[in-house]
Parts: sequence; structure tokens; C-alpha cells
Amino acid sequence: MKLEGKLFVGNRMTEMKEVVMPDRDGSFSKQLEEALIILCRELDVPVPMWMKKNTREFAAFYQTIFFKEQYTESVRFDRFQIRMIQ
Repeated sequence: MKLEGKLFVGNRMTEMKEVVMPDRDGSFSKQLEEALIILCRELDVPVPMWMKKNTREFAAFYQTIFFKEQYTESVRFDRFQIRMIQ
């Protein structure tokens, strides 16, 4: 699994990272969770709250956006977009 993360302030992308996870046995959601945690660590941002809208977006488009309201801590960006690269 390859997961790309982008941080945006306004409409300007400020940072981008990619994480490549080896294919392993286990559920897709568990692999996605691990990749998201590693991606957040590499971007030095807290892990966001995953909501139903994120599940719907990711299932339909293989990407989703997290907004400031999905963090319990203050963050230095307006939105965080993740996208799975095939």
C-alpha cells in the first residue's frame, strides 16, 4: 500500500510525504490505519479522528480530507488530504 499525504494552508500545499507499506496478511482497514499513523509521524502532525465521512470518501475515491475540527490539538494547517496510490 502506498499512501500520500498533503498539508494545505488555504489553497496552497505546504508539505507532501508518501509512505509505502509492504503487503501483509490482515485487514485492509488495519493496514490503512498503520500507514496513516506512520504518515502523520513523518509529517509531524497529530493523528486525526476518522469519521464516517472519511470512510465514505475513501471507499468511493481512495482519498479523504481531514479538517482542523477533526483534531483534539491545534494544528498548523487548514486541511490534511490522504490518497492511496495504486
